[in-house]
Amino acid sequence: MTVVVDQTCAALARVSGDDLQVPLVQGGTTTYANFDYAASAPALAQVTDRVQQLLPFYASVHRGAGYASRISTECYEAARGSVARFLDADDDQVVVFTRNTTDSLNLLAACVPGDTVVLDIEHHANFLAWTRKGRRVVRAADTVAETIRLLVAELCSKPAALLAVTGASNVTGEVLPLERLAAIAHQCGARILVDAAQLAPHRRISLRDSGIDYLACSGHKLYAPYGAGVLVGRRDWLDAADPYLAGGGAVREVTTTGADWAPAPQRHEAGSPNVLGAAALAAACDALCAIDPETLATHERLLADRLRAGLSAIPGVNLLRIWDDSPDTVGIVAFTLDGFVPGHVAAYLSAEHGIGIRDGRFCAHPLLARLGLDGALRASIGLGTSSTDVDRLVDAIATLVESGASWNYAATDGLWNPTPETRPFTSPDTTDGAAPCRIG
Repeated sequence: MTVVVDQTCAALARVSGDDLQVPLVQGGTTTYANFDYAASAPALAQVTDRVQQLLPFYASVHRGAGYASRISTECYEAARGSVARFLDADDDQVVVFTRNTTDSLNLLAACVPGDTVVLDIEHHANFLAWTRKGRRVVRAADTVAETIRLLVAELCSKPAALLAVTGASNVTGEVLPLERLAAIAHQCGARILVDAAQLAPHRRISLRDSGIDYLACSGHKLYAPYGAGVLVGRRDWLDAADPYLAGGGAVREVTTTGADWAPAPQRHEAGSPNVLGAAALAAACDALCAIDPETLATHERLLADRLRAGLSAIPGVNLLRIWDDSPDTVGIVAFTLDGFVPGHVAAYLSAEHGIGIRDGRFCAHPLLARLGLDGALRASIGLGTSSTDVDRLVDAIATLVESGASWNYAATDGLWNPTPETRPFTSPDTTDGAAPCRIG
């Protein structure tokens, strides 16, 4: 299908903060343009509605006889079903609620009975978690095809328990062929874990059809910023491992000399669980399930193509890629701008245009190093993004290149800020007359 870059595109869903007014350093306000979905996505309206509905019934889950406790327990356990349906989990795969993707990966790392093979392009969460046991790092090549060949060679060189790969790069958005990698891992006697923190908000995933054994993702990237994440995967390793946390809820019986631990998922969910976080994550999964996958893909493709085309037309903009032949890319665009420090550009966009964009190394230091960079800019698209937002970002970058910033900026301890800083930074609940908390 030919993509018409000039086609306008409205936001696909209501998200919190879509009408947020932010101050500008030169005076006045503007509607906030959020291009930082890849770091933390705003809550969907369905998510905030679900949490508001549950709040009056909030109580401790499991073993509570009170009506509110029973309702909370039902919501918490039903949330597993929503997550399982969203990811099309297989019958032998369980849903363990965690804090986020990093928590999920560290949980699984404690359960893996052997070495884990990873690529050097991974987010730190999927790079550092496996160091407690045997971690074997494969340097990604310039093409996906050659990278897969190197992975096969490493997996065949000596036994490995797990291949842990990103679903979509958090820097460039490039997607690996996961079904093929799952088949390769299984042929080599390994299982596969997918860090889907960036993939799940953009693409429907079928664990059943793809052969993926384990998947981790975060609610705060999936339009449910209430402190919950999930690890979904095969039960046997989770049942055989020691509990991730030792405490109440993870046991069937405790004596003064030992404990009879419950099976997964309860085995790894000790303590009072995050009921509201689980319910929020379930609501996000239900809402995303209701969106036609082709509609979601078209919305994202039109906006990403519009953004890439607009940025490519600006002198000095360099779009970043890992591979020359990556088959798919989610709505993440990373770039540099000749003659400008990324932090300076991000501060300018925020202060003078009300645009939020990410700068830095994106918790992917080895990848930035192999790209020859000590920092870059990243614009990420989500359900609340429109073509108007994209045009604002492109126009602001073009203005910076053509005319420069209208304000002065300086870096303090590596952080760029306008000087002077005229915008008030106060929390929403600050009473009138309270001294604002300023930065810079």
